[in-house]
Amino acid sequence: MSTVLGLLVQILLGIAGGIAVGGGVIALFIVLDMIPRLAQLTRSYHQVHWYEGAMVAGSLVGTVFDFWNWKLSLGAWSGLVVGLFNGIFVGLLAAALTEVLNVLPILAKRLKMIGYLFGLLMAMVTGKVAGSLFDWFVYRK
Repeated sequence: MSTVLGLLVQILLGIAGGIAVGGGVIALFIVLDMIPRLAQLTRSYHQVHWYEGAMVAGSLVGTVFDFWNWKLSLGAWSGLVVGLFNGIFVGLLAAALTEVLNVLPILAKRLKMIGYLFGLLMAMVTGKVAGSLFDWFVYRK
């Protein structure tokens, strides 16, 4: 009987944890206004339900693959495509967070670099790309 009780507690904790993490992620997307902003930038308000569905489906598929340790063997080029989409997602998330918090204008103003804002932005992007490439090709080997 205690094995069944332990299994039920694990199931309850798993569902509760999933709801908490999922709710936090959705709250972050709502606060950052990512989906409406993406629809505004691409002038595709009429297709906003596709953006929402893609985010939910991607989260669900990613969770299932991670939970059951599923793997796909799609060839050498699939890593490039997946990496590109991951980079686009992280870039959109970082841009939305930066836009909401107005980090760059405040940083440029405090550092007295308003005239160099474009260079500051390019330095940050270059550093992020260089760090990612170092992590992928050197550190993880």
